[in-house]
Amino acid sequence: MLLAASAGPAGATGPDTSAPNTFAPDTFAQVTAPTTPGAAAPRWATSWATSVQGPYPTGNPSAQPDQRFAFPEPAEGARDQTLRLVLRPTVWGPQARLRFSNAFGTRPLALDGVHAGLQLGGASLVPGSNRLVRFGGREGVTIPPGGQAWSDPVDLPFAANPAAPLLAGRKLAVSFHVVGASGPMTWHAKALQTSYATAPGAGARGAEEGEQSFPFSTASWFFLDAVDMMAPAGTPVIVGFGDSITDGTASTMNGDDRWPDVLWRRLLAHAGRPVAVVNAGIGGNQMAGPANYGPSSPFPGGPSALMRLERDVISLSGVTAVIWLEGINDFSRNGNATLEAVRSGMQQGVKRLREGIPGVRVIGATVTSALGSSSAAHGHAEQDEKRRALNDFIRDSGTFDGVADFDAAVLDEASGGLRAEMVPESTTGGPGDKLHPNRAGYLAMANSIDLRMLLGR
Repeated sequence: MLLAASAGPAGATGPDTSAPNTFAPDTFAQVTAPTTPGAAAPRWATSWATSVQGPYPTGNPSAQPDQRFAFPEPAEGARDQTLRLVLRPTVWGPQARLRFSNAFGTRPLALDGVHAGLQLGGASLVPGSNRLVRFGGREGVTIPPGGQAWSDPVDLPFAANPAAPLLAGRKLAVSFHVVGASGPMTWHAKALQTSYATAPGAGARGAEEGEQSFPFSTASWFFLDAVDMMAPAGTPVIVGFGDSITDGTASTMNGDDRWPDVLWRRLLAHAGRPVAVVNAGIGGNQMAGPANYGPSSPFPGGPSALMRLERDVISLSGVTAVIWLEGINDFSRNGNATLEAVRSGMQQGVKRLREGIPGVRVIGATVTSALGSSSAAHGHAEQDEKRRALNDFIRDSGTFDGVADFDAAVLDEASGGLRAEMVPESTTGGPGDKLHPNRAGYLAMANSIDLRMLLGR
């Protein structure tokens, strides 16, 4: 039986204790971390998130396999099949909860057979790690068009000691069965992470820990848009908010080397405690446009930054800081926005963030150069003039609590474009487009951030 979800987040109930699989906690750690007397109770912290767009196939995926066999009719979406999405939590906890979105669907989305387990490799799971996920105590949920639903908490025995060093960087596999035909699919196009799907009509296969039922692969995420972990009170949650340069275009497929990934590893080494960094980038995203966005009027870059701010940042759990990198697409020939429109949008967005998340620190990131880009929409002199003026505003206006000077980290002063070693594309081996930094560029960007802005002095 499926539980119907409201258009807003569904309330979570008690943890699932009846899942049939067992997993010995001492595989990763001997004991559960003790609770200090008088310490604040653990709280939900968003450990992984992605920004939804759609419906599929509108978007800008990277390194996408041919999707015709998994999803032969885009208008019908997924049909009686199971998706196994692979993702990397940045904080682990003994319990997790999952958020599913039908934001850009036109039909009720019925899911059941939802499971969460530890990825072994490919579509295979570590034996015994897979756990049944419930919704209001039931094994399924129906999400109305435009809606979303949180699952109940689910125990993760393999993360009984979330501080175990061997857990850091491990990946979670979330499997779910789409009952019937989903219709137009809410998705995130540019995952740069391989996930898996059964054939249409294969039914509920999420309980299986092997990979035999999952012949098809995808470089995108569908429907799932957030994972919370039960974490120590005060766990920092930092959101990278922006466009393709936050989403990770030209980084390494399955390499986890977008700038938010590199930043997370720096923070993990520096802080000596759990820190979450989540990626709210969408390839092609704009600050000021499009004016309208929805299932009948999609746009490859997703809804505008201001349209998605509530869902993609404010509604997440425990957010303490936001690093905002946006503007290059507004000044492209696709956007044609004025400098004033982008500056005004940023000011509005910062105001909304501070109102929605009391105490949040909002860091402005300077926009990197696209001068000389091979992209027809980018690289012209007018775009670069507006970009430099926006960077002056970000650095000097006092709008932000701090500045991440990404432009300075990757700029070739002689050419005015990206440094030569930061141009070749890291996944395909292509020449690069002089718009998106590669792995070397993202590394330099993340390393340029003053961690004290995020963690305090």
